[in-house]
Amino acid sequence: GFLMQTSEMLQKICTRNLVRKYCRGLTAERKVQLQQKVVTSAVFSGKKEGYLESLSQPFLETRLKENDLNPKVLQLIRGENIKYVTPVIKYDRNGFKARERLLVLTQSSAYVVEMAKIKQKIEYSTLKGISTSNLSDGIVVIHVPEDNKQKGDVILQCEHIFETVTKLCILANKQSLVKVVKGSLRFRVGSGKEGTMVFSVGPEPQVFKDKTGQLTVV
Repeated sequence: GFLMQTSEMLQKICTRNLVRKYCRGLTAERKVQLQQKVVTSAVFSGKKEGYLESLSQPFLETRLKENDLNPKVLQLIRGENIKYVTPVIKYDRNGFKARERLLVLTQSSAYVVEMAKIKQKIEYSTLKGISTSNLSDGIVVIHVPEDNKQKGDVILQCEHIFETVTKLCILANKQSLVKVVKGSLRFRVGSGKEGTMVFSVGPEPQVFKDKTGQLTVV
């Protein structure tokens, strides 16, 4: 019995040392990767399709460099530390027209950018929620407060949905606000009105406005 206990203790010590050695050997970049993937797991594991496939894909620090941004935009957000930039498709809240935009995440805010213009700024402190579906689409809705500053919630399609949502909720420190929804979700159009988005499964991916005026994501 004593030998068994000693053996177990030695195994634990050995494992602990191996873990410590592994952690010491990690580069700062690898540590950040692992920390981010832990958040992704907490938010999406067992909830959203494509999560398991995303595990083997390392997150990039950013999809576009700071100098890929228009100088006017850089001037407008100067003083804020830019952390992540990615191309996105933004859907208008009313007619659901698809528009190419950039999502810029700084230390304190998220910006939806069109070339040299800032179309919308969302301070993390005001963020009300982040919604995605349980299917394999790349749609994310950023929910904002109903005030004069904001036109309404932001509907985006991201190619790297797990990466983008993880970066957003870590920077905003709002991991608990991420919801993975089934079937449909409501979003605010502005001026007190709401819209509905419906998620369904089909042979080919598409996003369109259906006969009832809802945004349908297949």
